[in-house]
Amino acid sequence: MNQTNWYDEHACSLDDFERDLAQEEAHPPRHAASIQRGIPLYDCAALGRDLSERMALQAEWAEVLRAGAGVLVLKHAYADTAPIDDATAVFEDIIRQEREQGTSRADHFAKAGANDRIWNAQEKLCLHAPDVFARYFANPFLACMAEAWLGPAYQMTSQVNVVRPGGAAQEAHRDYHLGFQTEEEVRRYPAHVHAMSPFLTLQGAVAHSDMPVESGPTKLLPFSQRYAPGYLAWRRADFRAYFEAHCVQLPLEKGDALFFSPALFHAAGANHTRDVQRMANLLQVSSAYGRAMESVDRARMCEAVYPVLSESKSTGRMSDAEIEAVIASCAEGYAFPTNLDRDPPSGGLAPSSQQALLREALHEGWPVERFTDALRQHAWKRIT
Repeated sequence: MNQTNWYDEHACSLDDFERDLAQEEAHPPRHAASIQRGIPLYDCAALGRDLSERMALQAEWAEVLRAGAGVLVLKHAYADTAPIDDATAVFEDIIRQEREQGTSRADHFAKAGANDRIWNAQEKLCLHAPDVFARYFANPFLACMAEAWLGPAYQMTSQVNVVRPGGAAQEAHRDYHLGFQTEEEVRRYPAHVHAMSPFLTLQGAVAHSDMPVESGPTKLLPFSQRYAPGYLAWRRADFRAYFEAHCVQLPLEKGDALFFSPALFHAAGANHTRDVQRMANLLQVSSAYGRAMESVDRARMCEAVYPVLSESKSTGRMSDAEIEAVIASCAEGYAFPTNLDRDPPSGGLAPSSQQALLREALHEGWPVERFTDALRQHAWKRIT
C-alpha cells in the first residue's frame, strides 16, 4: 500500500502473500468434525437441527471465513436430499426451456455455452414451483450460515451451474463486489473499501450431484482471503501460477454445502469425467447494507410462496424455524430505501419491511387476497 492509502497491482508481493497464508490461526475451529487439506468440515447431523450452540457456531464460522481458512464445508446440510432432487428436476426443465428459446448464458469466467447456467435461479424456482422452493430453503443450516457472515435481513440470490464432461476449468479469481471490476476500477477504491468488500457478500454452493475430484469441484486456496491487496493481485500471472500449484479440491456429496469468503482465491475445476454432469446451486447472499448482483422481484416471490407457507403453518408441516428460513430467502428484510412521505417509520426508527408484512400475514392467517393487496400497497408506498 502506498502512502496515499491506495493499492497498486505492481506493488503486490508474492512473498507477502505466502506469509499471510502461512500464519497460524488464532482460533482453530473447535466445532469442526475434521480438517481436510486445511479446510474445516462440519457434520450437520452432529450439529443437530435445533443448532443449540447457534451463536458460538456462528462466531466460529465467521472467524473461519474472516481470518481462518476462508472456506468451510457443511456435510449433509440436506440430510434428506428429496428437496435437492425436486429442485434439480425444476432446474433441468428451466435449462431445457431456455435452451429451446435459444438463450445463450454467458458466464463470468467461462465461455458462453461451456456450461448450462441459470441466472436468477432463486426467483425462477420460486415462481415455477413454490412448494419446492419452500422445502429447499427451509434448510436451517443455510440460514444459520448466512446470518453468521451477514447478520439478519440478508438477500438470497442463486445461479445454477452445470458443468458437463470435458468442461474446462476457470482461472483463479475473487468474487463480487471488487472481484467483478477491472483492474483500473479496483485501483480507484481506497484500501479500507478493499477490506470492506468481502463482508458484503457470502459465496456458497449446494451440491446437486456427487462431485468426485475428477468432476472438477471448486479449486480453493485456503487462507488467501487474508491478503489485503488480493483484488488486484489475482489477475497477475505469478499469483495465478501459485494458485494452480497450491490450490486444493474436496469431493462433495449431494446435499453438502460449501461456503467461502468472496475474497478467497478460487476457480471452478475441469470436469475430467465421461459421465458426471456436475450441478451446483451457487448461492450469492448479500448484506442488507449492500447491493445484490441480480435484480429479483421479491414481491412476486412472496405472492407465489405465501399459500405454501400459510398451509405449512396451519398444518404444522414446517416448523417456525423452517418458515423463518424460507421468509429470509424470499422477502426483502431491509426497510430502506423507501419513500418516507408515504412510508414513515412505524413504531420505531424504520418502516415495516416486506418480511415483517409476510410474518404478520402468516401470524394472523390472512387469506391470499388480503395478503396480495397488502403486498401491493407496501410496494406502492416505496416509490416516489
